[in-house]
Amino acid sequence: MSPLSADSQLGVARTVKALRARVDAWRSSGQSVGFVPTMGALHDGHLSLVRMAARLSDRTVASIFVNPTQFAPHEDFSSYPRNEAQDLEKLQSSGCHLAYAPPPEQMYPPGFQTSIKVEAVSQGLCGESRPHFFGGVATVVCKLLNQVRPTVAVFGEKDFQQLLVIKRMVRDLDMPVEIVGAPIVREADGLAMSSRNAYLSTDERATAGKLNKIISSMADRLSEGADASDVLNDGRMALESAGVSRVDYLEIRSETDLTPVLYGPIDPAIPARVFIAAIVGKTRLIDNWPVRRA
Repeated sequence: MSPLSADSQLGVARTVKALRARVDAWRSSGQSVGFVPTMGALHDGHLSLVRMAARLSDRTVASIFVNPTQFAPHEDFSSYPRNEAQDLEKLQSSGCHLAYAPPPEQMYPPGFQTSIKVEAVSQGLCGESRPHFFGGVATVVCKLLNQVRPTVAVFGEKDFQQLLVIKRMVRDLDMPVEIVGAPIVREADGLAMSSRNAYLSTDERATAGKLNKIISSMADRLSEGADASDVLNDGRMALESAGVSRVDYLEIRSETDLTPVLYGPIDPAIPARVFIAAIVGKTRLIDNWPVRRA
């Protein structure tokens, strides 16, 4: 395929040069640009981000790039679901104007040596069990934001820690882009949509559908003033009873800076969330639920 191909709606850029030619033309005509970075295997959760970006801007770009630097050697980089043709159809139907689908050498040319580390908000939660992860995410997102140069970029709240990492990076590096979080999109039974849900067997899928019910019940109890340590203990027992293979973490944290809440009633002045990462079968699933006082 040529570096830039397009039909009446959706263009596809493979290089930074082709990407910027299209985006610079929009910006020079006074149009704002929204951006949604993805790793493909698109579902309705991704497409909701594209639709939000479209509402917030005149033109919308979505990237498709499975980023190798955020996978550890034992993780699923090689088997991560990929279907670019289907992804492009979905982007076009969602009103996206340009897909950016660079090859690996466009993102990480020979001799690439730079990485970005965001300190405090990368610690704990996913940063504990996947210490490589947020460095890879911050580096690729920084590159993508510099390549696209959008007015606004939209990230899903399912990856809430990632959202805070990106917000901190953008703030610290004075990057001229607004970062917006979008609500979690869920399946009919409440399971947070994820590309990795495709790995689940029928029985595992039934177990996975219980995760959101457990953490939402925990959030309800916390909103009523229950002790955090009691809620966490009961939540762990509920997950064991539900048939979860392993709990990576189940925690209550501030949603502003991820400070842990370990015991006592939650201060109603401090917004908090219940965070979970659980392994169902061999699939690692994450989710979170806000604690809201009436």
